[in-house]
Amino acid sequence: MTRAIYPGSFDPITSGHLDILERADKLFDEITIAVIENPDKQTLFTAEERVSLIKKCCKHLKHVKFGSFHGLLVDYAKEKKATVLIRGLRAVSDFDYEFQMALTNRKMSPNLETVFLMTDHKYSYLSSSFVRHIAKLGGKIKGLVPAVIEKALKEKVKK
Repeated sequence: MTRAIYPGSFDPITSGHLDILERADKLFDEITIAVIENPDKQTLFTAEERVSLIKKCCKHLKHVKFGSFHGLLVDYAKEKKATVLIRGLRAVSDFDYEFQMALTNRKMSPNLETVFLMTDHKYSYLSSSFVRHIAKLGGKIKGLVPAVIEKALKEKVKK
């Protein structure tokens, strides 16, 4: 059984994230989508809210579990008995950072492999921070995120 982790802040999860997750669902026996709890990062949604929203978006996926963590990803992977990390790439600019992180993770946990999946070209420009910014300024985010996320974002930025 191959267990994978798809880590990220997912604040919020976007259509690009879901594209990666849907394709990964066909490749691995079990995937934990793991929301990072980073106290140094100002997030719009709490970790609990992000996990709840992700669950609503992923009901159609067969192999996906949900969780959140703080601390080192390699420690979380060990706890979950995962052997693969899934990372999405949008553009060449993502690769340098992701490559450094993959090598660092491998140094700390040699049995943990990183698999890179390219997002569909229609999402190559998309990021959670862009979506948050557009939503905060009252712009249209339809299609950039699932409908449940669109609704939650609109409610959150009203407050």
